[in-house]
Amino acid sequence: MGRQAEANAYVPLPVRGGVAPSYLWLTETRAGGMLRFLAERFPDVTPASWAARLERGEVVDAAGAPLQADSHVRQGMRIWYYRELDEAETPIPFREQILFQDAHLLIVDKPHFLPMIPSGRFLHETLLVRLKAQLELPHLTPIHRLDRETAGVVIFSHNLETRGSYQSMFQKRVVNKVYEALAGPIAGRDFPFTYRSRMQDAAQFFVSEEVPGEPNSETLIELVERRGDVVRYRLHPHTGRKHQLRLHLSSLGAPILNDAFYPVALPCKGDNFSAPLQLLARSISFDDPLTGQKRTFESERTLDWP
Repeated sequence: MGRQAEANAYVPLPVRGGVAPSYLWLTETRAGGMLRFLAERFPDVTPASWAARLERGEVVDAAGAPLQADSHVRQGMRIWYYRELDEAETPIPFREQILFQDAHLLIVDKPHFLPMIPSGRFLHETLLVRLKAQLELPHLTPIHRLDRETAGVVIFSHNLETRGSYQSMFQKRVVNKVYEALAGPIAGRDFPFTYRSRMQDAAQFFVSEEVPGEPNSETLIELVERRGDVVRYRLHPHTGRKHQLRLHLSSLGAPILNDAFYPVALPCKGDNFSAPLQLLARSISFDDPLTGQKRTFESERTLDWP
């Protein structure tokens, strides 16, 4: 749907239950009125749902004036609305833990299965919306991401004036991230070693694949502990490609336990909450760009040995 509200722009609708309003720029002038436009622009939302939102005054223009079903659709308009789901969300029975908060940052220990931000079938059952509803921080936003299936430490900014300083750390790759994973043994390697490959989006948009060419992904892999046929690895990603750690271990013949995407993407059958992906963002370290202080945050979660 439309974009989520820009934190540094005027927003004519408030955050509601932790959900920030979304907006859409109109790129053409169209006849037929606003209700017809919305129903055609968002076919996954029923016309009756849009009619009810318009009736409640929950679709507004850039000045905050409520739009009507027959309001004109003009090129250059920006309209604001709340994202809603037509079906009830499945509750995710795991809770996040706040590790640290100051005037600039919020450090959170994310559980498995919980998405970072609203997308697809997830809205209220997302880390961002939960935190906004709980803490009333309207400018809260993640400055990096974890997969929905991955647990562990993630950093949020809630101060507009300093956000860019912390975002630049990730752009400059000066953040030290350490992960842990449970997987099978990797044969023919002396530890630690660095694995490199060229990754790209696969034909199935939700997974990645390796292809020939100059490497664009790099992971340092350490063996920490072995119990029978299961090994605990410590992983240091030097790049941040989508699903990098999951794909790298799978390519080495040791897919992470309970991974439903690698080496083969399994048909979606809903979440099995008893079998989380055994991948954990264990810690994040960096020199604070405001103070120069060395900062380290560690997850308090553990992986589940079989």
